[in-house]
Amino acid sequence: MLIHVVRPGETLNFLASRYNVNVNDIQQVNQLPNPNQLLNGQAIVIPSPGSTHTVQVGDTLWSIAQQYGVTINALIRANRITNPNQLTIGTTLYIPPLLHTVLPGESLWQIANYYQTSIEAILTLNRIQNSNYIYSGTPLLIPRPKPLIEVNAYTYQKDEEAAQSVSEIGHLLTYLSPFAYIIKQDGTLQPFADDSMLSSGKSKQVVPMLSITNLSVTDVGTNLAHEVLSNPSTREKLLSNVLEVMKRKGYRGLNIDFEYVEPRDRENYNTFVQEAVNRLHQQGYFVSTAVAPKTSGAQEGLLYTAHDYEAHGRIADFVVLMTYEWGWRGASPQAISPIHHMRRVVEYALSVMPANKIYLGFQIYARDWKLPHVKGAIAETFSPQEAIRRATKYNAAIQYDETAQSPYFRYVDEQGQNHEVWFEDARSAQAKFNLIKQYHLRGVSYWALGYPYPQNWALLNDTFDIKKLV
Repeated sequence: MLIHVVRPGETLNFLASRYNVNVNDIQQVNQLPNPNQLLNGQAIVIPSPGSTHTVQVGDTLWSIAQQYGVTINALIRANRITNPNQLTIGTTLYIPPLLHTVLPGESLWQIANYYQTSIEAILTLNRIQNSNYIYSGTPLLIPRPKPLIEVNAYTYQKDEEAAQSVSEIGHLLTYLSPFAYIIKQDGTLQPFADDSMLSSGKSKQVVPMLSITNLSVTDVGTNLAHEVLSNPSTREKLLSNVLEVMKRKGYRGLNIDFEYVEPRDRENYNTFVQEAVNRLHQQGYFVSTAVAPKTSGAQEGLLYTAHDYEAHGRIADFVVLMTYEWGWRGASPQAISPIHHMRRVVEYALSVMPANKIYLGFQIYARDWKLPHVKGAIAETFSPQEAIRRATKYNAAIQYDETAQSPYFRYVDEQGQNHEVWFEDARSAQAKFNLIKQYHLRGVSYWALGYPYPQNWALLNDTFDIKKLV
């Protein structure tokens, strides 16, 4: 797939003609609120068999050609490169699709085996329903090998709404984490309705992961975490209750998300994670944790000190980096998940734990701040799709922060109030996927389902193969 940034005067018909694709296919991928109105600066996903590559440090045309199985001349022609020896870091190159012309006597199995892909993938890419129609001389698009990753998604939707979300995108999920079973001071768990979403996940071969937390709607749970973590008998009782819920509900693993833990409970928290692993591994369950976005081991504060990256990375099966909320709803307007800050967190994590234990956190919502920002004012939170609808309503030009790799726009509402909206689009999603590929991370973890974002799911499916566990 390609990403096109709209220029003044461009229309959907123009894009369809330029890239030789169907208008309806573009609309289906992007779910545009008004197909007849494209915004200046808006990112549009083009369902084309080609792909893109962002030039990294050390890249050459030769290395890029080798990576994608194309010739250097093909890259030069496709990108109209005038100086093949000078590539600018950050430049996006168009990678032409792989083409194969069927030879006499050649079978689909032989073609799939040669290119290390599957017959099904070839048929799907070429929109061929009957393989009997393939004959000598038939040109075939060949899918390129994609990295295999795991995908987790949290959801705090109501049960039936979450079930619908999983029904729609569950084929792209490895794990589902209903959020959350809240711990109590006596080691019990506060239950909530999750039967429908678990059933929906099962139908999509999604592994359910039990999420426990000290957070609630009214309290960050600092004192609660201390009461539980500092008491060995309460920790043991909590794990017994966790196991009971997992067996009764069919959960296959545990995600521990304790936040705003007092610094004095750092070792108690590490001990609890170890105790969880000791008990759950014996019965065939896995254990993961979610950690605040730290950039060094010396980073201190109520949100950070007790989250010991080295210990969690050593003890747990995998760790979710909560790389979001720089643009907190109670703060001044800024990118919610700026890529340059995310990169610093990933690089610190990699210094103390292996890449195959790291999930990159990815928030999939937008925020609308009133301007000028007043201390204590709360931004409105909604989906990236609503952000585009709102920008379309007010005919706002989309800006893009290259450092944060995040889109934003400003508008004035009917009451004359100024607004600034930061959201996610195709470019920001691809930047995060590139980070996962660059550092060979285990996967991505979405926070959270319930915010429509069709571009993300289309690009995720195009960029990666999603691991499904039996």
